[in-house]
Amino acid sequence: MKNALIVIFVIIFIVGIIAGVFVSNYNGFVRMQEDVNAAKSTISVQLQRRADLIPNFVATVKGYSEYEKSTLTGVTEARAAVGKAETVSEIGEAGTELDKAISVWVNAVTEAYPDLKADKQYVALEDELAGTENRIAIARKDYNDAATKYNKKVRSFPSNIVASMFNFEKVELFAENEGAATAPTVEF
Repeated sequence: MKNALIVIFVIIFIVGIIAGVFVSNYNGFVRMQEDVNAAKSTISVQLQRRADLIPNFVATVKGYSEYEKSTLTGVTEARAAVGKAETVSEIGEAGTELDKAISVWVNAVTEAYPDLKADKQYVALEDELAGTENRIAIARKDYNDAATKYNKKVRSFPSNIVASMFNFEKVELFAENEGAATAPTVEF
């Protein structure tokens, strides 16, 4: 009888350890998945922040004269795409297109209106845009760090068993889009 109780306690202890490992791994996946989602959201917020600066640029430039409508249309379309992007690759593409559109538009406007470069509001907006670009770069790095940590856990033993049981899958890293290695040139 005494040996039977010892065996029962050992079995309960082992089952408890296994259950603890599963619960701990599951909760770890949930936390890490939420970290990845939060980092992805931060990228979207910063891209939207950059897109929201565009109307201020437009208002500042309007005071000087009529500007090239086709370049502004490109910026407006790229800005709308940022708001619609959902996946990491869509967010990346929308950000790259907005970079290109802003670069073309700002270059066209500053060439046409050289006095604009001295306007205080324009210079402040230019600084704000540069700060936002830095925030976007940091947000992308933070996302990739969180996603890499999560992906490592998804692929590591024994957590990969829990991951497959509860459908925790690898997430896409925020990769550089074609042409993104070259920063857009904005001449002032």
